[in-house]
Amino acid sequence: MKGDYTFAEITTQAEAWADALHFFESVRTKLLHAWAEISPRQILFIGCGSTYYLSQTAAALFQGLTGVTARACPASELLWFASQIVADPRQTLLIAVSRSGTTTETLAAMDKFRELEGRAIWGITCYPGTPLVQETDLALIAEAAQERSIAQTRSFTSMLVLIQALAAWIAGIDTSCLSELPRHGQGLLEKSAPLVEELGQRADWNQFVFLGSGPQYGVANEAMLKMKEMSLSHSEAFHFLEYRHGPKSMASQQTLVMGLLSREAYAHEQQVLSEVRGLGAHILALSPNEGGLGFTLHLPSHFPSWAMPVLYLPPLQLLAYYRAVSKGLDPDHPRHLDPVVFLEGLVSTKNK
Repeated sequence: MKGDYTFAEITTQAEAWADALHFFESVRTKLLHAWAEISPRQILFIGCGSTYYLSQTAAALFQGLTGVTARACPASELLWFASQIVADPRQTLLIAVSRSGTTTETLAAMDKFRELEGRAIWGITCYPGTPLVQETDLALIAEAAQERSIAQTRSFTSMLVLIQALAAWIAGIDTSCLSELPRHGQGLLEKSAPLVEELGQRADWNQFVFLGSGPQYGVANEAMLKMKEMSLSHSEAFHFLEYRHGPKSMASQQTLVMGLLSREAYAHEQQVLSEVRGLGAHILALSPNEGGLGFTLHLPSHFPSWAMPVLYLPPLQLLAYYRAVSKGLDPDHPRHLDPVVFLEGLVSTKNK
């Protein structure tokens, strides 16, 4: 049936998280030694599409936890505008993120970084033995998160689990709480399924807006992309308070605004949602706190903030899936898209 692969990959992602954490445990001592050896002054995360959004969350987490300057950019920006992206490559760790490990822009950007005599390259992917793994100094692999569908779901969240673990481990933070993520993630999916199925079937809504602050901004972007890819629905993503500076003019009774509420800015983010609701929009809040506004999904409250980003996404992936199915679309094969983007004339020199 249409969307079978996507549905299975969304609903089994907690198992892939557990596998990713098992892999992380096997290499974490090696990671600390590798980090101490390079001691970078800056970290640059690169990706394309979903993995660029993953890089946004990764950069926020790394800088917040380690104190090392971190930023994210699309791989193509490093390839063509390197001087505007990285000031001192010799003191920079490049972390390249690619589900397949074969994305053309990412591999070419890695080559460019080597030409600039960059400090080191680490990789995060779902496939061993790929060009990305072969050309990095160290790779984290979420092998159980491999997918048959085109839209990334469990691959994104499993690589995010690895990133959360990596950032906390390098920062010297106890990562034992992450072992509980698979159980709580699965419980959240099961609890949220009836509501997101109902919301996904609302034919009278034609605009979907995702709001996030801090590390949740990258997750909001990825949720926006899933809604576009799977259901061909008009969707946008903004920082919470930025939505008030112009974009809220689009809010109407046909708009569903989804707020990925944080602990740090909770009161201000709630105020934005309340304001938008007053403009006629519908609200779905994903909240780490009790209480709520409009439709609310409560996230597990005992995790530290750095461990939370991955929990916001599964219900939103499922919402996009149900929206697509309700429109008679096939989430496994989004229109005009391929699993991996290969660009002629832009091939890594190592793989010609």
